[in-house]
Amino acid sequence: MGNIAVIPARSGSKGLKDKNIKELAGKPLLAYSVNAAKESGLFDTIHVSTDSERYAEIARSSGADVPFLRSAEMSSDKADSWDAVLEVLRKYEELGKSFDTVTLLQPTSPLRTGEHIRQAFKLYESKKANAVFSVCEADHPPAWFHPLGPDGDMSGFGGGDGKQRQDFEKYYRINGAIYLINTGYFIKNHRNLFAEGVFAYIMDRKYSVDIDDEFDFKVAQAVYRELYGK
Repeated sequence: MGNIAVIPARSGSKGLKDKNIKELAGKPLLAYSVNAAKESGLFDTIHVSTDSERYAEIARSSGADVPFLRSAEMSSDKADSWDAVLEVLRKYEELGKSFDTVTLLQPTSPLRTGEHIRQAFKLYESKKANAVFSVCEADHPPAWFHPLGPDGDMSGFGGGDGKQRQDFEKYYRINGAIYLINTGYFIKNHRNLFAEGVFAYIMDRKYSVDIDDEFDFKVAQAVYRELYGK
């Protein structure tokens, strides 16, 4: 048994071309997740799930295992990440390997560290949890968000009752950095991962950048420079 980290790195990103291998401070994004998994010291297998042999070579050179590529079915832009993880677990079972936990580490969260992963595992163990997902504090309370009406009409706004940000209860959002799950629970509940026994690991917002487009990437660059001076 043991623990497996799965890093999903499908090629063909539309929001930011080749974002999973885009270089941040001279290193491909997916390498940051591989390195964080290695630094944590918690994983028996670190697998990069990709449909690209080019990406696979980058992953292997970073120290990840890629004994097989992602199937065509799991490689479309409509494919669900959790179905891809399920595919990985089944492929390893065919190779004679099974795992106690599976941890999804998105390559678009390069500022998450090995220490963050260790802390998530400590919470998982102390809570005897089925799963631990990383979150960070939301930038603004939900009452400040509303859809716009026709022609930009704002008649639905103003639901904050004049409160200042600090007057609201704290809200949190999933930051996409760590999804740690008991494997048996995952196989049974991968369509409803919040069924029971799921706890939040709270991360600082500066480590919670999730890169989806060029703006996010520039934010990650700025925060990385602030953290590491390069």
